[in-house]
Amino acid sequence: MSVTADEDDLSDDERAGLALIRETGGIHQSDFWKELDVSSRTGSRIVESLAEQGLIQREDAVYNGHNTYYLTPATRDLDFSLLMAGDMLSPFVADDEVEPNSDAFSQWIMNLAYR
Repeated sequence: MSVTADEDDLSDDERAGLALIRETGGIHQSDFWKELDVSSRTGSRIVESLAEQGLIQREDAVYNGHNTYYLTPATRDLDFSLLMAGDMLSPFVADDEVEPNSDAFSQWIMNLAYR
């Protein structure tokens, strides 16, 4: 069972590791410690701590012919509700530039009132 941690209580290395995993969206543990410029042992301890605290998920993986873990942010970090207005997904998700006078944008804005 995992425990959710207060991120303020993380060490500097744990904070850096969590930021790396969030920024990349996922990374193999064998690359994780290299990117952080720490030993594999220190990297493993950081991963273990973040996983125990429920901040990341790790799955068995084979990478470059070696067994490792694939590390991803915990799904609880993802809050898609901010992109929704009723059952409509924000038009900003798909388009690089949204026309503020478009029907899709107007309908999405109007649906915000019904959230």
